[in-house]
Amino acid sequence: MALEGFDRFDFTHHGVTHPVYRAGSGPAVIVIAEIPGITPRVIEFAQRVSALGLTVYLPSLFGTPGRAPDGRAALSAFRPVCVSREFTRLALRKASPVTVWLRALAKQAHEECGGPGVGAVGMCFTGGFALAMAVDRRMIAPVLSQPSLPFPVGAARKSDVGLDTASLARVKERCADEGLCVLGLRFTEDALSPPERFDRLRRELGDGFVGVEIPSSTVPAGRRAHSVLTEHLVDEPGHPTREALEKVLQLFRDRLHA
Repeated sequence: MALEGFDRFDFTHHGVTHPVYRAGSGPAVIVIAEIPGITPRVIEFAQRVSALGLTVYLPSLFGTPGRAPDGRAALSAFRPVCVSREFTRLALRKASPVTVWLRALAKQAHEECGGPGVGAVGMCFTGGFALAMAVDRRMIAPVLSQPSLPFPVGAARKSDVGLDTASLARVKERCADEGLCVLGLRFTEDALSPPERFDRLRRELGDGFVGVEIPSSTVPAGRRAHSVLTEHLVDEPGHPTREALEKVLQLFRDRLHA
């Protein structure tokens, strides 16, 4: 019932298959859920995007779609992800293999939906995936919400943005030559998504990166606040998290309805 209004299909690329939920019409946006998966709040966000006159694609990469987040849900999703070669990335300056599958999904979505290009939102564990997808010209509206990979243990990992040197150079080139805008969101005291990562993106991408850093003190979770667009969104006019959400939606309006 939580995914009522979405059509489900299986998408396969290079022998890897995941279910995908689709809703809406118009240019495509790939919404990549955080752990534990496609929760009710992720679905609510996807519905907001669809209401803009866009087609939302929700790939189910882990967890049980529609399940509310709790400790057991997070643990059941996190365990297989941590040992999966599709997601696990121990080396620095390297994207998770699943981003190849996501780029293929974006290609198909663009072919199906048309428009000037595709948008994407990654969250937490998947936050940096939208940046990796931006090596392709069809990705014109990437959003990184609290990007947490690689897990920030040590200075090098805190500033790692999850791309190899050539791919990062390609994104930088697109920012300079095509006006690509990469939007990032995080809470100021979020240890999982450290400030060093946004600092690196500002140095590398210049004006092509817009980093929105929300004071953790503005939400009830305080220093534990993490999920900007979902679990820790305070959906009230004028609230910093609501304003961050509006920036994401406006990016999609500006880029995908151009």
